[in-house]
Amino acid sequence: MRTKPEPVFEQPWHAELFALTVTLNEGGHFSWPEWAQRFGSTLKSHGLAKSLNGGDDYFLAWLDALESFLAGLGVAQVDELDVLKSAWIEAYSSTPHGAPVKID
Repeated sequence: MRTKPEPVFEQPWHAELFALTVTLNEGGHFSWPEWAQRFGSTLKSHGLAKSLNGGDDYFLAWLDALESFLAGLGVAQVDELDVLKSAWIEAYSSTPHGAPVKID
């Protein structure tokens, strides 16, 4: 009898964030050592307040690192990210369960 393997990521957005980071790296926006240094610094600062378990707290730190890294590189602007986040939260909150989320 085969057992279903454990998922690699706890949440779909964890996998999407990881894939986005890999895609940006492969697109030449930053090297993996540069990313590792930035993410390591962010983990350290996030980890001082609490233990990171590889779930949401880990990937929220990952998101924080990626946003600040992209802003520092001039690839994304912080104010644009804030507007997009607000639009996403509004769209997600007002979309019925099971329906596709769309940002107007």
